[in-house]
Amino acid sequence: MRQILTFMSALAASAVLAGGLSSSALAAPQVADLLIRAANVIDVKTGQVTPGQTVVVRGDDIVAVTADAEAAQTYAAARTYDAAGRYVMPGLWDNHVHFGGAGLEDENADLFPLYVANGVVAVRDAAGDLAQTVLDWRATPPRPIGPRLFTSGPKIEGIAPVWKGVIEVGDEADVDAALDRLQGLKVDFVKITDSTLKPELFLYAVRQAKARGMKTSGHIPMGITVLEAAEAGLSTIEHLSYLMKAGSRDEAAISADYLAGRYTYAEAMAQYAATFDPDTARRVYRRLAELGVMASPTQHGSSTLAWLDRDDHSHDQELAYIGPGIRGTYGWRVERAAAATPEQVEARHRVEATTLRTLPLLREAGVRVLAGTDAGFLNAFNYPGFSLHDELALYVANGLTPREALEASVINGPALMGVSDRYGAVASGRAADLIVLDANPLTDIAATRRINAVVRDGRLLDRAELDGLLADIRARVQAHEAAK
Repeated sequence: MRQILTFMSALAASAVLAGGLSSSALAAPQVADLLIRAANVIDVKTGQVTPGQTVVVRGDDIVAVTADAEAAQTYAAARTYDAAGRYVMPGLWDNHVHFGGAGLEDENADLFPLYVANGVVAVRDAAGDLAQTVLDWRATPPRPIGPRLFTSGPKIEGIAPVWKGVIEVGDEADVDAALDRLQGLKVDFVKITDSTLKPELFLYAVRQAKARGMKTSGHIPMGITVLEAAEAGLSTIEHLSYLMKAGSRDEAAISADYLAGRYTYAEAMAQYAATFDPDTARRVYRRLAELGVMASPTQHGSSTLAWLDRDDHSHDQELAYIGPGIRGTYGWRVERAAAATPEQVEARHRVEATTLRTLPLLREAGVRVLAGTDAGFLNAFNYPGFSLHDELALYVANGLTPREALEASVINGPALMGVSDRYGAVASGRAADLIVLDANPLTDIAATRRINAVVRDGRLLDRAELDGLLADIRARVQAHEAAK
């Protein structure tokens, strides 16, 4: 009997082949939720583009990326989106943002869909004065559509700092208690800043956090060098100005003069820029690369402030998407910039130009750049969602390739957060967080703005739906303005 069944199976298989049909063609199609057809799929890591692909999504997962012809035979889905030769890549990550402003929770919540409407599928919150609210949002997002959220929770600071909503520490026991609290909150990383924090406590906090397996970032006190902070175990250096400072051949001496009251902060920055030395920078940056320290430039925001004398941003279209309360927090930086003398403005320009020189040197040394904007409350005209495109364009204008700029966002962000197995590639098993672009960003970084669709957590939002999100945000801003 077994021989007869084997013979009949072989005969059936022969009949299928003789009829020109494959066994897969006769099988019932596999069910998916979304098919993105006729796509050019971008591999950001290698810079390769594969045309004629279908991306198969089930739930919040990519379950396959395969040739269109094969997908047509194998899969059926409730929704099919014809990419029509457009470009599909991982959704963007903004790896340095801020939510904050006590009483402005609703306006901050409106930033969630604003990020997604701009192709940003994940953000890394680097502390503000709404720490517990943001932690709650990480578990339960405040709007139906928003990016994945990573947060530091409340940052560690010294006693009586300028910042609100922080954990104040005055000795090592306080630092230990702060880290205990942050571990209890299950923060994604530890933010440490230098308003009033003693330099020795900054280093202690970094070392202790590293010993606990916690990632760290921060503003480095003037009393220590950037390299000292990195040697202690700092994971990321936030703001490119610190990398410029690290490239000064007189970094320690200038910092000592600042601490002694011989320079204002702006004057110290001007001195770092005047003594910036590429050879010194290369030496320090090579060591940073060896230590695995990432650098988050947040340079668009700095450039905006540096050139406020030439553009006051009063006519920015993006203002229509920012609530009046958050716009009101811009004032302190704008007023400070406006009060500068012509000599101070010129010094500001020189510092900015020197700071931008660090980008190709960081690449040459092998330091991984982490795309982030500093967007959010307090940071004037630095618009959530929109500004990441400006940040990426700035990287390319100052020495990085478009592929490297994209890598800084969509590959290095997941790597820092330890989720590279889920993000950073359009591939089976990865998260269905994608953007569909009208043009190739590998040849023109400005193409990241030409968003035709966004897939967030498996849900596709086409251009009409994205425009609807933006219209709703504008309406909410107008309602906030009317209620003032």
